[in-house]
Amino acid sequence: MSAHLLTILLVSPFAGAAAILFLPQAARRAIRLTALASALPPVAATVALFLGYDVAAGGFQFGEVWPVLPSIGIDLRLGVDGIGLALVALTAIIYLTAITTSWTVKEREKEYFLFLALLVTGVFGVFVSLDLFLFFLFYELAVLPMYVLIGIWGSSMEVPAQGPFSKAFRAVGVGTKEYGAMKLTLYLLAGSAFILVGLFLLYVESGKFLPQPTFDFQALAGLDLDPALQSGIFLLFYVGFGVLAGIWPFHTWSPDGHAAAPAAGSMMHAGVLMKLGAYGVLRLGFQLLPEAGQEWAWLVGLVASINIVYGAIAAGWQTDIKYLIAYSSVSHMGVVMLGMATLTEPGLSGSVFQMVAHGLMTALFFTLVNLVYHKAHERNMTKMGGFADAMPGMAAFFVIAGLSSLGLPGLAGFVAEFLVFLGTWTSDHPWWLLPALAGAFITALYVLRAVRVIFYGPKPAHEIHLGDLEGSEWWTPVVLATLLVVLGVWPRLMLDPIHVGVGEILARFGGGL
Repeated sequence: MSAHLLTILLVSPFAGAAAILFLPQAARRAIRLTALASALPPVAATVALFLGYDVAAGGFQFGEVWPVLPSIGIDLRLGVDGIGLALVALTAIIYLTAITTSWTVKEREKEYFLFLALLVTGVFGVFVSLDLFLFFLFYELAVLPMYVLIGIWGSSMEVPAQGPFSKAFRAVGVGTKEYGAMKLTLYLLAGSAFILVGLFLLYVESGKFLPQPTFDFQALAGLDLDPALQSGIFLLFYVGFGVLAGIWPFHTWSPDGHAAAPAAGSMMHAGVLMKLGAYGVLRLGFQLLPEAGQEWAWLVGLVASINIVYGAIAAGWQTDIKYLIAYSSVSHMGVVMLGMATLTEPGLSGSVFQMVAHGLMTALFFTLVNLVYHKAHERNMTKMGGFADAMPGMAAFFVIAGLSSLGLPGLAGFVAEFLVFLGTWTSDHPWWLLPALAGAFITALYVLRAVRVIFYGPKPAHEIHLGDLEGSEWWTPVVLATLLVVLGVWPRLMLDPIHVGVGEILARFGGGL
């Protein structure tokens, strides 16, 4: 059974999508239950993976190989190390909670849950695939359904068309769900082009060392690639994956996409999809091309510093709560990238831990924002106030997510940021700590402001009918908030396997644990 845990991860959501395809549109309950059923085996498989992963042995475990096109060096090679294990666990949790959050979807549920399941199939595939050709196919499968999810089930908002570009604003539909979906797709497709060129160069180059060219990650990692070639391919991967990770200045698709996406779309988008980009930079950039990683670490750290400060300032400037969380994600993803750039054990471990912590806290944020909007029909913070009286449960969960976001001890966000800051201080560029600390300070300001304005500020003059969490609405916030606390007080649960995976990357740089 353990030999097929990774196959279960891939097959469950895909089988769920296939089953939903054959259900009639009117069978709403069956569609929802089928989607829920597709999310349960990955959770069980993830628990089994954690229990079965041999931390002492390390490396990629639970390996499986399914021939696809062996004549040209393409096979479905599956395996997971400590880093992939952490991100698989994150995906399984976010998928399950995204489905329960989507219980309120009333329009075209069949297509909605089908595309959500396909998206998750792609995400799992990226995290467990050791064949880079299929890695890329899974990457595209994860990205493209988001266009449909935003374009059909997203939401639009009015953006005042002012200044010399007002006509252009109106012409392209800034603020609409169609604009958000198209912008996201164009950016990510452009990024994919960079990735594809990098993979093709690796494939061709491998033919000079092996009997036939290959996309096998482990075989490619064993090649002594030319440093100049490594340097060029690293930049292709950094830009290509960095677009999805929201690196400055290619981040602008992210706030519009976050704001326009439906609740589950935002959860998957910020909670998991942006992690695909960071994972690609780490796995294909730093691990596969170590010499280039050392060469370009200064660039990754510099851009990450800009991300942290710029994202935090932009978040503090927002009045739309969805845009606030979206820009905070830009800042927090800067912390992820900064951890990588330190090339230290604490920094890299903090980077991966931040992917998990940010995924959980952002999913919790978007769940709560969706519930607030569902009950108050409002996203503008200036029209909110005093909601805690009628929403004590939601206020409590929002505070937990906010405190994790600003790095309060005892919550997952603190562990991640502390490790990244420690790694930054001991790196070759300790000055990066200044923008990192500035970003943390600004984050505390805008998070506390949002909590005060929405839940404890003066009540708006106009009447708003509110209500707290009811019935199944408690499920998602309870699960996500509990995990933020558990990982905050018992980080070893996640850090032990991450530590092993990071050690193997550091060994590529001549370091190690």
